[in-house]
Amino acid sequence: MASQKADSDGPSTHVEINHKGAVQKTIENTVSGVSDREYNRILRKVDYRVIPILAVLYLLSFLDRGSIGNANIQGMSDTLGLVGQQYNWCLTIFFFPYSFTEPLCNLLLVRLKPRIWLPSIMVAWGIVMTLTGIVQNYSGLLAARFFLGLTEAGLFPGLAFYISLWYPRANAQFRLALIFASASMAGAFSGLLAYLISMMDGIGGIEGWRWIFFLEGILTVVAAAASFMFVWDEPATATFLTEDEKNILLLALNPMQLEVSADPQLGSEQSAKWKHMKAAVLDWQTWFHCLNYWGVACAVYALSLFLPAIIKGLGYSAAIAQLLTIPVYAAATISCIFVGYFADKTGQRSLFTVGCYGAIVVGYIIAVAPPSFMPGLTYAGCFIAACGIYPAIPGLLALSSNNWAPNAKRAVGMAIQMGFGTMGGAAASNFYRTEDAPRYRLGHILVLVFAGIGLLTMISYYLICKRLNAKRDAEADNVYQYTTEQLIDLGDKAPSFRYKL
Repeated sequence: MASQKADSDGPSTHVEINHKGAVQKTIENTVSGVSDREYNRILRKVDYRVIPILAVLYLLSFLDRGSIGNANIQGMSDTLGLVGQQYNWCLTIFFFPYSFTEPLCNLLLVRLKPRIWLPSIMVAWGIVMTLTGIVQNYSGLLAARFFLGLTEAGLFPGLAFYISLWYPRANAQFRLALIFASASMAGAFSGLLAYLISMMDGIGGIEGWRWIFFLEGILTVVAAAASFMFVWDEPATATFLTEDEKNILLLALNPMQLEVSADPQLGSEQSAKWKHMKAAVLDWQTWFHCLNYWGVACAVYALSLFLPAIIKGLGYSAAIAQLLTIPVYAAATISCIFVGYFADKTGQRSLFTVGCYGAIVVGYIIAVAPPSFMPGLTYAGCFIAACGIYPAIPGLLALSSNNWAPNAKRAVGMAIQMGFGTMGGAAASNFYRTEDAPRYRLGHILVLVFAGIGLLTMISYYLICKRLNAKRDAEADNVYQYTTEQLIDLGDKAPSFRYKL
């Protein structure tokens, strides 16, 4: 049995390779000489400083991009004279700048640092959101949605990458789930807020749907200005951590083990190697992650953009339809947190995500299967699907962030994954046509098809990673051909690297 010990200013980490080639850690997910209690205390300390502000940022972004659905059932299309597919094109245009600029945005995050980049783009999209309230025609709304997509593009891929800088692989999904739960909370909050704002219709001679954009946009700008004080760059520069706590956390992030992923620091030389960016584009994983994310992205945007219209089509007034979105999103929030917690606790990423895909498929089958329109089943199907959609996304992002290494490859890979996947939102924007109301059977079927493709891709990815891990276990002696620095540089291609399942 061979072993390796890493030198550091903090506690050392001892790793061993047994006769089967399996990497063994003294304490799972932490470092040698540090108790689980102490390690969890440090993580909680990070949680209190990092998670709340990220959740607020993402809640407001999802609230802003989805509020057009609430504004539409309050009369926006009638006021602007939208006809045919014009409303759908206004939804679609958002995703083109959003998707194609995401990889660039993550590189800018690395260069400019999170404390500058994240609040700055939030100020920008808050201004765009506010100005959407003054549009007078189709062209104006189209332009507003384009610039909203452009300014929001850096947030979600930035948040997903940012989490990987603060939390070790085994602790990432629950934190992503807490942040993404804010998206489902945004759906519930959006319905309630739109209901309340609709009562302002006519105040100051302004229609209620315009007030939705004005008030939500101003809220975003105010929150963005405050967030400059609350976003931290990385553990190494965090003043709320003591030097000992920094050492422990940095060792947990990059314990110099044979399973090492990357240097966690944003400004490291590791993060600047262009070959890793090229590797992210060409990696086999990238295309699996893109297809996986596409399947869920179609569903999440179909739900967030059209749920108010779907529920209104069940026979309810616009006001009641806004309120009936709340139980759906509340259940999705609970499901998101529940799945994220147990996925981290059990270490099973893929199996929980497969289960989430199963819920999406079942939900949409319920919505489309009856030969005649049954409003109750449509609502129940959306309810069940939402409970699979929202926890699936943090599961997919945790899995990809766990399995791409080093940092530069992870940053670009995750941006490509989300950029490609988010184009599923562009597709979903056109699934639900006015002429298909109230059943919207075509839209439900299309979402079901893409969710089915995502499910099959997810199962395939799990089986491939399991086979590769077994192969590397069998060839574990190859590790000794490399230095630690070379293993870090190889990232997920290193013979010591094991894919998270």
